[in-house]
Amino acid sequence: MKKQMKLWVLAFLFVGCTSSMNKGTKNSKDGWISLFDGTSLNGWRASENPNTFSVENGAIVVHGPRAHLFYEGPVQNHEFKNFEFKAQVMTTPGSNSGMFIHTAYQETGWPSKGYEIQVNNSHTDWRRTGSLYAVQDVKEQIVKDNEWYTEQISVQGKHITIKINDKTVVDYTEPDSVATKNMGGKMLSSGTVALQGHDPASKVYFKDVMIKPLP
Repeated sequence: MKKQMKLWVLAFLFVGCTSSMNKGTKNSKDGWISLFDGTSLNGWRASENPNTFSVENGAIVVHGPRAHLFYEGPVQNHEFKNFEFKAQVMTTPGSNSGMFIHTAYQETGWPSKGYEIQVNNSHTDWRRTGSLYAVQDVKEQIVKDNEWYTEQISVQGKHITIKINDKTVVDYTEPDSVATKNMGGKMLSSGTVALQGHDPASKVYFKDVMIKPLP
């Protein structure tokens, strides 16, 4: 009887621990994990101008002075190396934003660590949605403002693939020479993901923000 009671207690503690670890995230059958609960910014940390970020109708609204929203939640302790990252995105005319990978929280300025993947369909910056910013840029406008689209980033080793609505727009392999030139900065390593608030005139929406960790 005592042995059965001990096993029952251990099982209860395991279930409780698992439930606590997964709180605020949703795992799908194909390995995707939600990083945004649709109602709050729990698990995220905003820099510089936190009021740039809000939640409205199940989406993260990015509208205000420069700021960056870094994921600091429990999924893999917000430290990702190989993964797929995606979100449903909608831009408004003249807006500019971005999705950062392998980055880390910093209080002010443009993130110095990792890469930016561009979100921009009609801003004066010619680098359009899907660009691996200032590394492998997309010049053509692939999607329209005021329409939801899917932006997906895959990172495996030195290889980055960017897709817009399942169309590959960037296929980049980072050269070994980058490590000697940009140590600690614009290079693949590991880190969290972040969303960008670019300027007060920009208004961009993100929803279904998800990640799939890879081996």
